[in-house]
Formats: sequence, C-alpha cells, structure tokens
Amino acid sequence: MTESDVTPTVTRAPRGAAERAERRLLWHGNPGLFALLEAARGLGPITRVPRLGWVVTDPVLARRVLNDHAAFGMNGEGGVGHLWTQLFGEEMGRFFDGARHAEVRTRARDLFTEDAARALVERSQGPFHEIIAGRLAAGGTVDVADATRVLAGRMVADLLGLPAGGPDDGYRRIFAAGERLAALAMGTMGSTELAPEVVARARAIVEEITVGVEDGYRTGGPGTLLGRCREMDLGLPLTRGLATLLVIAGTETGASGTARTVALLHDTGQQDLLLAARRRDPAGEPHRRLLANAVREGLRVATPAPVIGRHVARDATVAGRRLRAGERVLLLTYRANNDVGAFDVTRDYVPENRQLWFGGGRHLCLGAAVARTQVARMLETLHAAGRPYEVVSRRAARRVLVPNYATLNVRPA
Repeated sequence: MTESDVTPTVTRAPRGAAERAERRLLWHGNPGLFALLEAARGLGPITRVPRLGWVVTDPVLARRVLNDHAAFGMNGEGGVGHLWTQLFGEEMGRFFDGARHAEVRTRARDLFTEDAARALVERSQGPFHEIIAGRLAAGGTVDVADATRVLAGRMVADLLGLPAGGPDDGYRRIFAAGERLAALAMGTMGSTELAPEVVARARAIVEEITVGVEDGYRTGGPGTLLGRCREMDLGLPLTRGLATLLVIAGTETGASGTARTVALLHDTGQQDLLLAARRRDPAGEPHRRLLANAVREGLRVATPAPVIGRHVARDATVAGRRLRAGERVLLLTYRANNDVGAFDVTRDYVPENRQLWFGGGRHLCLGAAVARTQVARMLETLHAAGRPYEVVSRRAARRVLVPNYATLNVRPA
C-alpha cells in the first residue's frame, strides 16, 4: 500500500478558531458593521429597524430584492449608486439603472469568462506566484495579505490596459488609495448622503486612482475594458467612474476573499483533505471538486461585501411586509451567507445562497470568475510543494470598509 492509497485522518482545528479570527476582522475593520451583524442574529428574515430601514437576513429574500429592479434601485437614498452619483454626477446615476449598463455588461462579458479569467490571472499574476512558491519551497515566510494587494493591483492594471510591470510599491499605493476611498463610505449605513467635505476628499482620491485612465481610454486595445469603453463612446467622465468601480471591486474584495480563505483553510484544519486529493491526482475530479468547494466556502464565509444597499423606488411587498417608496433596504449578505454554517470544504452547493457573495440580478459581480480564479490560484501556489502551510502571525486591518488582514504571514508547516 502506498501513501496515495491511504485516506488521511484529518485533525480539524476547533471551529472557534476560525470564527474568532473572522470576528476580529469585522470588529477591527468596522465596529459599527460588526455590531449590526451581531444584532441581526436575533432578527427575522426581514425587519424594519429605526434609522436604518428594512434589514434583510434571509438569502432567498435578499435575492428577490436584488432581482426586482423595478421596485428596488441603486439610486436614491440607501442605494449604493447614490454614493457614486455624488462623486461622478447624474450621468453615473443614470448608468446604474439604465440601458447603457446592460450594454457595457454585454460588450465586456467575454473579458470575464472562466477561460478569460484564467488567462488574465496567469498573465498578470503568474510570475509573482512563482516567486511565492519558490520562497515557500525554500522554507521562507510569505505575507499573503501583502501579496494579494500587489496581485490585485497587477490584475486590475492588466484588465484596464494601464501600464503594468512596475515596482510592487506602485500597486500597493493603488490598493491603499482604494481603501481610503472605500473607507469614506463606512458611515453610510444610516444615510448615503455624503457631506460636501467628504465628496471633496473622495474626488481627490479618485484623481489619484484614475491618473492613467485618460491615456488608457485613448489608446487601449479591444482586449481592455478602457478600450471597450472607447468603442462604445461612453466618454471619459463615465469611464473614470467605471474604472474606479473596477479598482474597488477588483482589489478590495478580491484581496479580502483570497487572504481570508487562506486563513480559514488553515484555521479549520482542512488543508489535509485538499493535499491528500492533490497527491492522489492533482488534475483529478476529487481534487478539483474540493478546491472549488474551498474557494466557494471561503467566499461564502468571508462575504467581502457584507452589506448591499437598495433604494425602494416604488411600493413593494416582501414576505408579507409592505415597503414604501423612498425607504431603504439593507441586505445583510454576510449574515445570510454565514447562517448556513461554518467553513467546510466538504459542503455541497447550497442553492438558497447560490453566489450571494457576488450580489445578484443584473448587478451580479461581472468579475465573479476572476475572483474565484484568484483564490484558487493562491491556494494552488501555497500547496505547490505538496505540504501544508501554517499561519505564523496575523494582524487585522483597521478602519476599512472591506474586512481584511493587514498582515497574514505563512510558512511551510
């Protein structure tokens, strides 16, 4: 009998270790959000909360709201589009709920297929992953949190068609600017109306983030998002808004989902399942299935976008409750996803949740395949030598909209 014939005995870490780590991330990142998510444990599927509006914790009801574009909009008080309209003007507001949004998604869809995502991640991140794998193979330590920031910056630059291949500090600065911009929205759970001074600070950060967009819009090829925007004659102001959205979605949430999945796999003691399947057959169905499960479970438990806001555009009834036009809805996606249970790579697909961590309806994250590919690529890199990794130190990021690790140092176990 060979090693590959033996089914491993997996010693799982106590569930509490992973749960405590996630709670620390939420608390340090945004204490107000943490308090809301904790209080929501005792709420029903949909509840009206003073000063917040309607709070939804049920995944099926959340998806119903996300799919009802006539009754629940992005614009208006409570909708996330309201924030972007204040930064980029009414054209941006019309884009969120208009025909041009559907056109952009249709014209850019081929850039975000599963095959395109694999090509993008390998092209923009592959060499950096080789460096990480080499460092671990030599017994060194890697800061996964820092690596995800650099990798996300490289990927976004490639997708937009911006100059790439520069020093890593340049990508860290882009990521930090995105964090500063996102953090300005931390106090908007009660109202999405921004004070004039906040709008001014936000616009200054946008200028920093989009410094190369004008040139990319003018010269980008058809394989870049900026090139597609030029072909559709979107205009530079609207393109700047879309580029900023992509930077936030492609860096903040992608890095958070990746680093936190790495930590969850370690903290729950479930690496051995993946490694055993990998040893038997790296390209085999058992390994592919467990890897896909680990990615899905990591994104479900982490839910990098823990709250999604919508504006009630017209009266609607949800689960017997009457929602009036002008009210706001907070979809607690983190609560809806985590009520399923703890991280478990053997968990089957849960149809009630589907991919709620990517949103839903016509605003479902266009880069979902890219996010999944990034997480899978990192797990494959950390396991490239066929050995488990251990977390030797970690520190939660503070005062950030998207909970994440400031540092997550790992080395071969």
